[in-house]
Amino acid sequence: MFTVYVLYSPKHNKIYIGYTSDIENRMLSHNSLATKGYTIKYRPWEIVHKEFFESKVDAMKREKQLKSAKGRELIWGLIR
Repeated sequence: MFTVYVLYSPKHNKIYIGYTSDIENRMLSHNSLATKGYTIKYRPWEIVHKEFFESKVDAMKREKQLKSAKGRELIWGLIR
């Protein structure tokens, strides 16, 4: 099972879109464990949207859709 997720940083008004097979550990990484990368600059993050997929390929396709202009528009609409 794979999860496509959208994170929001209210403090910095930023979003992050990704996918994982282990959402709990991925959130730990985004919010505390990671020492480098985009998400450490904008902590703390909260999950604002999740979708579940059986295959990695399907999760990757959906992540790509959400990262498009229309996908980001949808995400910002959910946040507002």
